Amino acid sequence: MEKLDVILLIGRPAAGKSEAIDFLKQLPEEKRLQEYHIAPFEELDDFLYVWQTFENDNIREHMGLPRRDTDANLHFLDDRIWDFFIERIDLDFRKKLARDPLLLEHHTVIMEFARGGENGFANAFQHLSDDVLGCAAILYVDVSFEESRRKNRRRYRPEQADSILYHSLEDAKMERYYRDNDWARLSGGHDEGFITVKGHEVPFAVFHNEPEKTLDLDLLGAALRDATGRLVKLFIRKG
Repeated sequence: MEKLDVILLIGRPAAGKSEAIDFLKQLPEEKRLQEYHIAPFEELDDFLYVWQTFENDNIREHMGLPRRDTDANLHFLDDRIWDFFIERIDLDFRKKLARDPLLLEHHTVIMEFARGGENGFANAFQHLSDDVLGCAAILYVDVSFEESRRKNRRRYRPEQADSILYHSLEDAKMERYYRDNDWARLSGGHDEGFITVKGHEVPFAVFHNEPEKTLDLDLLGAALRDATGRLVKLFIRKG
């Protein structure tokens, strides 16, 4: 069965990445593999590391210790921390492989993250190991900054701010971290193809989610099926 091994699921905040994963979780395993080329999958999402960084600094402050990585408004003190988060997600992937060297024979791993500004996707990809890049395919969920901001505002639920589906950012942070985006330059404006990263030809496909499809399961399913279908063909062509 044609299968994607590692999917780098990327895009702006609130583009629809987490909704796509939630949709895939609801599918029967056989249907998901046959129609979407995704085996039973494990997720790695760097939002969890970001949120833990916020919480750790809040705990330090509560204990009377100095904050280490963020200021009182939860802005990062050193933007190299974005690279740290990618290194962290990569390490967690390699630990999974160490525990189960045959993991990718029977599973797919989905690595989800958003990037923008000077800490864009091109920079993030440089912090992925050969273990990831050698078997990865990129699924980019495309929305404009304006749409990303609109959906980010809509999904905010203060009581679930630490959750994958309902975390949100203030408009000022959206502007600072995500207004600029380097995907169009990386992809050359194409909807599918290959990006060279550290000597690896990494296939990519774009899932356009504007107008929004993630509120309609039929539209979402059809768009994802198309995108993963194109992606697996490129992955197989790469050999």
